[in-house]
Amino acid sequence: MSEQNPYGGASASGGPKRVRTRHFQNAKRDGIKITGLTSYDQLTARIFDQAGIDFLLVGDSAGNNVLGYETTLPVTVDELIPLTRAVAGAVQRAFVVADMPFGSYESGAEEALHTAVRFMKETGAHAVKLEGGERSHKQIRRIVQSGIPVMAHIGYTPQSEHGLGGHIIQGRGEGLEQLLADAIAVQEAGAFAVVLEMVPSDAARQITERLDIPTISVGAGPHTDGQLLVWTDWAGLTPGRIPKFVKQYADLSGILGAAAKAWQQDVSAGVYPGPEHSYE
Repeated sequence: MSEQNPYGGASASGGPKRVRTRHFQNAKRDGIKITGLTSYDQLTARIFDQAGIDFLLVGDSAGNNVLGYETTLPVTVDELIPLTRAVAGAVQRAFVVADMPFGSYESGAEEALHTAVRFMKETGAHAVKLEGGERSHKQIRRIVQSGIPVMAHIGYTPQSEHGLGGHIIQGRGEGLEQLLADAIAVQEAGAFAVVLEMVPSDAARQITERLDIPTISVGAGPHTDGQLLVWTDWAGLTPGRIPKFVKQYADLSGILGAAAKAWQQDVSAGVYPGPEHSYE
């Protein structure tokens, strides 16, 4: 990597240099795009880390992609902690963000701090993420004051899907004013970055230009400081229709299905295991 890249260089031990919150700010300043993916296990975490992904979010989207829930709402802190620990323990460079699930911070700042402290002490994560703009600014401020970095999340917030009326784009028309207010609120509360989910690209551009902290797009267009995706969506593992904003880069469902079928057929035919797979 060039000296201009804020993530360049190596650590004192010779390994890759750990991404820190200051590198997010450097990236915004220098116009370098930030990349993020979800991860829920040590296998994908290691692969994404070696690929150079800047941050990994252990999202409550594990509810849909790991735990078999229809939504993220049932996910608990106790379910996310072992997943976050696995991801944090597998990476050398990537910045690991733990998602605070629904019901773990809504009642106030002290509850939010308690949840954040659990993630930091029990998993090795480097930051936490929680949803909400103005309504969550007290929680964000309290966590940040304790020394824990916070990534904010505004726009479409999945934990509030029933209150929002479903998967509806946020920030259109008069909604832009509230979106701007939410963005400013989380910045003033001390968040080091903010996720903008399912908002019009022009609204995301305006917010990005207005804020001093980096903006991360999840379906918010190209005019943000970075991009974040649920990895199973672009890898072809998500059943059914994937979001419009996702580009599919692989068909892992087809690859794994074909491999499993080939193994089943080999076993049924007595071809596997062969002599080369057996101990004498």
